[in-house]
Amino acid sequence: MLWLAAIVLAIANFTVVLDMTITNVSVASIAGNVGATTSQGTWVITSYAVAEAITVPLTGWLAARFGAVRIFTCAMGLFGVFSAFCGFTDSLGMLVVGRVLQGLAGGPMMPLSQTLLLRIFPKEKAAAANGLWAMTTLVAPVVGPILGGYICDNYSWEWIFFINVPIALVCGWIAWQMLKRYQEKLSRSPIDVVGLGLLIIWVGALQIMLDEGKDLDWFSSPVIVGLAVTAVIGFAAFMIWELTEKYPIVDMRVFRHRGFSVSVLTISLAFGGFFGANVLTPLWLQSYMGYTATWSGETTAWSGVSAILVAPLAAFLSTKMDLRKLVFAGVMWLGIVTFGRSILTTDVSYWWIAVPILLMGFGMPFFFIPTTGLALASVEEHETASAAGLMNFLRTLAGAFATSLVNTAWEDKTNYIHAELSGLVDSAGTYSQLMTSSGMTQEMARGLIDQMTTSQSVMLATNQIMMVVSIALFIAAFAIWLAPRPRRIVEASAGGH
Repeated sequence: MLWLAAIVLAIANFTVVLDMTITNVSVASIAGNVGATTSQGTWVITSYAVAEAITVPLTGWLAARFGAVRIFTCAMGLFGVFSAFCGFTDSLGMLVVGRVLQGLAGGPMMPLSQTLLLRIFPKEKAAAANGLWAMTTLVAPVVGPILGGYICDNYSWEWIFFINVPIALVCGWIAWQMLKRYQEKLSRSPIDVVGLGLLIIWVGALQIMLDEGKDLDWFSSPVIVGLAVTAVIGFAAFMIWELTEKYPIVDMRVFRHRGFSVSVLTISLAFGGFFGANVLTPLWLQSYMGYTATWSGETTAWSGVSAILVAPLAAFLSTKMDLRKLVFAGVMWLGIVTFGRSILTTDVSYWWIAVPILLMGFGMPFFFIPTTGLALASVEEHETASAAGLMNFLRTLAGAFATSLVNTAWEDKTNYIHAELSGLVDSAGTYSQLMTSSGMTQEMARGLIDQMTTSQSVMLATNQIMMVVSIALFIAAFAIWLAPRPRRIVEASAGGH
């Protein structure tokens, strides 16, 4: 029965992590079916990530106030209900609302699934339980793109969300029946309502500004200016309030530890770059390289395959070596491989795309596992829970912000390069004359030239984005040396998802 409970908890974590990546290869399909642009379609990813990030810091307070088991099972059930809501929507606006609700429900499930695993297992079996939980965290990002692509190509995008419903409802019911005897004594600690409100305001305003900026011509729009002012004032007020509040929703005091601050900077830069590149790749493959959703999903999943293979080695070395060396090597490797992805051409073969993605996976565990350990080893023991929540909040937020920034920059760069190339390509009209003399109409000739110009513009823009991502990764790698050597060893799994 113990292992059945462990499997149910692992499935819950798997489902939530899966939903972070299953939509990556499905954006083009979803956008086309709800009458939105591909750029607007990325809201499906960012809305979920932001909502999830906001509820992660709330998990400790919710568990103490209402009970970890009760919160976990309710979150699981609500995740299934909101998944069904997403599947039944027929407009982008309602789908984004559904994804926000889904993210709010999914946020507490990740840390609580591990908390409950450690609570029900005896200490001598805790390592095996953590191993099961960690495997779901690594496997889900691999399965997500493949499953999302397969569903979009063979069924309909709605089933990306419908498949969650029976899993969430059944697992939620089983979890309650098996775990309710593990309910702990409840605490009536007050919630920081003002801090939560300010957090939602500044994060929401900043994310909407990033998503809408390119469509509203950025700061020439009063709406974008208003959102920017709201984000800045909201962030300043949030920082002041949290530093003076007795029971803060986010304990900002942990940033006084240099090791933690530097580790979080590295995590945010590296994860943001990695996640942004992962979102851009399937969009590029499907929109301009002729890949199906399934094919692009299988291509982007290679990084997860290699990550799973080397994760045990990374975990072992994390107990034997200076963690800063492992982090530096892992993030530098990601930067070098990403730099190699910035020199592709439109006639590149499948393996020239897939092999670098596969190679990136070898660096991921050497970044994630030791960075988490280094961050939590840098704070005092009684601050570990707060530090873990804040770290996960910023990591998830970095992924959401990077998605918006990368997508915006990609579109802007494509349009700029297209305008530049249009003035250079066939300026003398030689190729147009050759095509019309071979039987084409003027419209067909112009259309073909414009198509080739667009293809090259997208390729150049994609390469430039990869170059910028590689620079961000290099900065993150060198930044880790600003952290002092940790004074104690902390299990990487203590950091949660």
